[in-house]
Amino acid sequence: MIDTRVEPAAARAPWRHAYTRLCALLSKASLMLAVVLLIAIIVCVQYQVVGRYLFNDTPVWAEGLALQLVLYVTALGVAVGVRDAGHIGLDSLVSLLPDSMRLKVEVLIHALVALFGAVMVSSGWLWTRLKWTDMKPMLGIPVGADYLALVVAGVLIVLFSVEHIVALLRHEEVVPSWN
Repeated sequence: MIDTRVEPAAARAPWRHAYTRLCALLSKASLMLAVVLLIAIIVCVQYQVVGRYLFNDTPVWAEGLALQLVLYVTALGVAVGVRDAGHIGLDSLVSLLPDSMRLKVEVLIHALVALFGAVMVSSGWLWTRLKWTDMKPMLGIPVGADYLALVVAGVLIVLFSVEHIVALLRHEEVVPSWN
């Protein structure tokens, strides 16, 4: 016999709230880390300029590190943009739809974004493994570290997209983590 009882909202709430808190924490931590990495990029570039023009001795690692950090700042920024609805959307077209269609289209959009994040994880992990033994000459780190940024962003995008889908189905709104 199939149990058809509906679970009370109070019993569902702790998991949902814990997941929302986790996503908010991950989003805020990603945003703060991206800011720290952005400052590190500025320091690397300034160090490179000072080394080149004042001391006539360009540090070879500064440019490579700045480029590496750009990958992670971008990856984290994209993921936070997905959670905080800062990504490109079709809001103007979706808002013209009837309410019954609007929910379905919004869920579909977030499902497609989640699928894109899953493809990022899969492809990024494949390339991370394939390139992990190749070393970057300027930094001495694996080339696979470039592709690891895709994995990090993809996992976060999937988590945040699922949060949006659940919120839509419960007729709730995801509050941006920076509020």
